[in-house]
Amino acid sequence: MGWSRRLGLGLLVLLPLLLLALWFGPRLTDWNEHRDRLAILAAGRLGQPVMLTGPVKLALLPQPMLEAGGVTIGDADSGLSIQARALRLRLDLGALLRLRLEPREVVLVGAEVRLPWPPTSAQSFRPPPWLTGLRGRIEDSRITIGSVALEQVTADLAAGGTLDALRIDGRFRWRGLDATFQTSLSRPGDDDAAPLALTVSASNASLSASGVLLPQGGFEGTLQGGGNDLAALLPGPGGNFRLRGRLSATADLLTADDLALDIAGSPARGAATLRLAPEPRLDLSLATGRVALDPWVAALRQAQANAAQSAGAWMLPFGIDLSAEAATAGGITLRRLRAAAFLDGEQLTLSDVAAILPGDTSIELSGASTGRPGAGGKLETAIRFTGGTLRTTLLALGAKLERTEPTLLRQGEGRMRLVLEDTQVAMPEFAATIDGARISGAGVLRLGTRPALGLGLSFDRLDLDAWLPERGDLLELATGNTGWDANLRLAAEQASWRGTALERLSVDAALEAGRLTARRVSAKLAGGEAALSGVLAPATAAAGNTPASPARLADVALEVSAPVARPMLALLPATWPAIRDATAPIAGQPLALRLSASGPLTALALRGGLDLGEARMEASGTLDSQARRFGGTLTLRHPGAPRFAAEALQVPAPEWLGEGSFSLIAAIAATPRGGQLDGIDLVAGQLRAGGQLALALAPAARPRLTGRIQAERLPLPAPLGGEEPLPLAPLRLLDAELALTAARVLPPWGPTLTQAAATLRLNGGVLSLDQMRAEAAGGQAEGTATLDGAATPPQATAQLRLSGMALPGPLSGLPLDASAGQADAALDLWATGHSPAAMLSTLGGTAQVTLRGGTLTGIDLGEALRAAARPDAAEALRRAMMGGATAFDQLDATLRLNAGRAMLQQGRIALDGQGGAATVAGELDLARGSLDLALLLAPPEGPPFGLRLTGPWQQPRRVPDLADWLRWKAAQP
Repeated sequence: MGWSRRLGLGLLVLLPLLLLALWFGPRLTDWNEHRDRLAILAAGRLGQPVMLTGPVKLALLPQPMLEAGGVTIGDADSGLSIQARALRLRLDLGALLRLRLEPREVVLVGAEVRLPWPPTSAQSFRPPPWLTGLRGRIEDSRITIGSVALEQVTADLAAGGTLDALRIDGRFRWRGLDATFQTSLSRPGDDDAAPLALTVSASNASLSASGVLLPQGGFEGTLQGGGNDLAALLPGPGGNFRLRGRLSATADLLTADDLALDIAGSPARGAATLRLAPEPRLDLSLATGRVALDPWVAALRQAQANAAQSAGAWMLPFGIDLSAEAATAGGITLRRLRAAAFLDGEQLTLSDVAAILPGDTSIELSGASTGRPGAGGKLETAIRFTGGTLRTTLLALGAKLERTEPTLLRQGEGRMRLVLEDTQVAMPEFAATIDGARISGAGVLRLGTRPALGLGLSFDRLDLDAWLPERGDLLELATGNTGWDANLRLAAEQASWRGTALERLSVDAALEAGRLTARRVSAKLAGGEAALSGVLAPATAAAGNTPASPARLADVALEVSAPVARPMLALLPATWPAIRDATAPIAGQPLALRLSASGPLTALALRGGLDLGEARMEASGTLDSQARRFGGTLTLRHPGAPRFAAEALQVPAPEWLGEGSFSLIAAIAATPRGGQLDGIDLVAGQLRAGGQLALALAPAARPRLTGRIQAERLPLPAPLGGEEPLPLAPLRLLDAELALTAARVLPPWGPTLTQAAATLRLNGGVLSLDQMRAEAAGGQAEGTATLDGAATPPQATAQLRLSGMALPGPLSGLPLDASAGQADAALDLWATGHSPAAMLSTLGGTAQVTLRGGTLTGIDLGEALRAAARPDAAEALRRAMMGGATAFDQLDATLRLNAGRAMLQQGRIALDGQGGAATVAGELDLARGSLDLALLLAPPEGPPFGLRLTGPWQQPRRVPDLADWLRWKAAQP
């Protein structure tokens, strides 16, 4: 074997051994004893003090690498502080073989680097001597510049020579945001200013700055940037953006001014500042022609929500000052917007927010938040507003005002505090002047699947007609929306509703699942007080085997009281003139009304009572509000019937009723088409009656009253007198046809009528009594009567026939009267006039009267005939003519009436069994109440003599007419 082969074989054996020695030798060698020498070597190369406290390792393969742990570089005097987990030096192999350490790359692993900010001068940025001709690298490190900490930093540092620029490229994480950067720092020039270029990219956005580091410290240059997601850099809307401007940096502040921006196609100008001390803070000022606020608000809320996750929240405390000629928020256009907001973690502060809303309403706002959205945070704001067309503003904001008066909500100003939370919006304070009325109060809106509104407001005056529908369905208004709940408390010193003035109005009500509860609604009105309470439950639809049910009322109570009823009665509809007559004496009495209701609206149980003075009315029954039908009972009582009639009807007490109480009991049924009273039981003094009445209502015609009245006793008043116009207007309010019967009729004078019957008709103001029939003192009476109240002047007619009536007493009440006997009579009368006196003065017609077997009181004609035969005839005649009574067989008289004067014609008295006869002639002035009658008696011998009655008919002057007869008597032998 030649030496060459032996040499090759030796090399083949030696080479692996050499490689093994190079691989394991340095690793098995304890280099820690050379730690100080290595630290001195590293310090010489790095130009900074170096301390090594960890293990030292040297590896030759695969490349020469010296690694030392527990590295500290720099000291307090140098301003540079680096602590690293390991320092790796990649060595030059050739120099190492020559037993020299020549690093070619320096790597810091897990370093904690603290750099002063700002640099004292541009000279501070000269690359260290060790970096010339070799590369530097930082891995998995943390760099703190001033108070700004960059995490997970990995960067490459390189400088080709002492005159070459320092380039640093790498990546880092800042507040959870991953970013890459490229930096180029050139060597200072003669003016000691070092050019610097920096580009930072993160989340599809980048910012580039270029300029110079000033000798006295700081930076000046230009800034530009752009990207497709502005939200990656600050709490703003996403989308494309571009910016360009000037940049300057000082120890505590980085300022970008004269910025020209393009945000999602909208140009803007502004400025930005980044404060580094005492804590980092980013401020942005923007001025633009038009901006959409919704993305900005959403971005701020999202940033506020993310702030709680500190590990992933990169955003600095952020302030924005925004001004725009026009802005949109929630589809609403704002003008002259100015807003300032500051976000510091979870804390959001709003200040100097001002805008003009649609309708030229100016609004100012400020506030602050605590906590974060979705985790119990809330935003408290103070708002001021003023405007001349608030209605336009509210309509633009989505308010539902269709049912309110168009003139409502015109001018106003006010202030309020709002507290916005995750689950509710609260208004703890509200004060305003709207349309001249002062309003104050508070409220809260709880959000959720069923929103709930709580509202308390106080008004100095309130026009309810402007807020409530004029003819709307109040039931639908109250319960139409079952998707939300409400709790309402209203108070008004002065209010008005449908022309009624209310004082101290108080409303305490709640709406829950469509269930309306009026805890108490009260007010002072018309000198009295009214209070309402109760519950209205909505209708339910059919579900499964459960049938549908209508709306229900529960525990409804209405109470009305007044010391004087007159103002309260005046509030009744004008269609109730008989009830609302505020001039009636009863209207001066105290009033108390009680009404309760309960049950479904299709079968609502009602019960009520009304006290008006001494009168008391009670009613109970069932109301079907859908069919508008009521059925029940009615009771009306008063201790004195004449007094009640006088107080209620404003007439003199009708004494003809007689003493006694008033009582009316009836079953009542009412619908929109009319009503009916059944089982009437009426007691008024001596009046006892019953029957049935029905009232039919027709939209195009007068109401019509029909029915029948049966009376046990029916007292009648005397005919009206006086010059006051007759109250005939009510005759035109309705038509009527009633069947009237009475067991006993008590006229003001004359015999009691029994078994009386008549038909009362009223049509177009014409009142008539037809088919009048009655038994009168053993005889029969029948006739008709008509009063035409529609004529001008009113007209009255009457026809009466009497047959076989026995006179129970005096017939006329005159000093010369007929009593006893049996009478037949026929009367046919008519009259016109507006008053009883006018009708009496126009009375006309005829009357025929026949009396048989009666007595003439006030004169003794039989004694007069006997006295004429005696010697002392004169004195005896005078006594007979001035008093006594005369029995007669038959009295016949015919009267003709004209203009209130009754002329007695063909009056003849046939004396009973005496063969003589007397005649009566003369006149009665009914209008003036006077008479002029002459009664003449023809004796068997001589001229007739008699009696003359003149003057008032109650007390006429009696003058015996004996002169002719006495002269004849004196002439006798």
